[in-house]
Amino acid sequence: MFASPASAATATNTLTPLAADEMEDIVLLGVPLWGWQIVLAAAGVLTLVLLARSIWEPTPRSLRAWALGNIVVNAGIAVTGATVRVTSSGLGCSEWPRCTPDSFVPIDTGHAALNAAIEFGNRTLTFVVLAVAVITLVAVLRTSPRRRDLVRLAAIIPIGVLGQGVVGGITVWTDLHPASVAAHFLLSMVMVFITVALYVRCQEPEGRPRICVGPMLHTVSVGLVVVGFLLLIAGTVVTGTGPHGGDAAAPRWDLDLPAITRVHSALAWLTLLGSLLATVIAFRGGASRPARRSSAVLLAVVLLQGVLGYTQYALELPEALVVLHVLGSALTWVAVSRLYFATTRLMPPGEELTAEAARAGARSPAEPVSGR
Repeated sequence: MFASPASAATATNTLTPLAADEMEDIVLLGVPLWGWQIVLAAAGVLTLVLLARSIWEPTPRSLRAWALGNIVVNAGIAVTGATVRVTSSGLGCSEWPRCTPDSFVPIDTGHAALNAAIEFGNRTLTFVVLAVAVITLVAVLRTSPRRRDLVRLAAIIPIGVLGQGVVGGITVWTDLHPASVAAHFLLSMVMVFITVALYVRCQEPEGRPRICVGPMLHTVSVGLVVVGFLLLIAGTVVTGTGPHGGDAAAPRWDLDLPAITRVHSALAWLTLLGSLLATVIAFRGGASRPARRSSAVLLAVVLLQGVLGYTQYALELPEALVVLHVLGSALTWVAVSRLYFATTRLMPPGEELTAEAARAGARSPAEPVSGR
């Protein structure tokens, strides 16, 4: 996030011609690698379905767990997407929704088998993300009394996952144009924000949001959401200009990489200052426990992301650190979102938020009951 990789302008992202043996499918125990990926994805979905039996009779704890699972898988698929990009596997499946013009699985793709397997694996993970979203929606619908606010949030998530699939198809059709790649990542971050909202709100009673901290801390949290998303946008512009395009033939933006990187770095430093300010206000102003904890976690995550960014710069953008940097960006965004939602709380109509309750940060979770 803090990196200023001017040297990236001279980095290369070329691929050598594929040897015949490199284009053969990777086979393990007589089964192609993509076959194992299908088996693992199917096993993952089946596991989620079996676990979902408890969701048919939801409890506050199980609903919270599935909401947390949505955060994990939506942030995680953005990280696996970065793996696709840095390994130049973005066109390992050259078509969508098929992998090749003649097959839904990677057979005779014209790319190295490993590249095809990485891209195909990322596609199959979408089914796991969708399964978690649908299961969570079912759990929310099974709560009694049914909460319209949670239903709305839970319904948006599977729609967003399907939208991600469409954006992914556009990304392939445009040969990994940086604008579509950026949209793909940013939509994931929008979904992360919504999943964090669901996770927090399912622990509160139905009602209207009320600010439960001082106005200054709430204002800073709103500012961090804005600056944080601008930081993500700037990061995608750096990516679209830099060397890791997902494929040697992928188009690149013809921009001044050092200048774009400086903008990205400036936004990162602004995020750090905002995080520090939020932490000072939260602890000195007697904010609620969730707000204090969220501000401290955000500050720690941003600092670690800064160390990672400068290390990435010093080592000239090694692929592993690029993936870790994307993971750090996702965690930073989760922390920014969590702080924002920690500054407000849902209050039932007619109830007022007392000063003692605000400082304690106690939550009254929704009490879903079983057996609709």
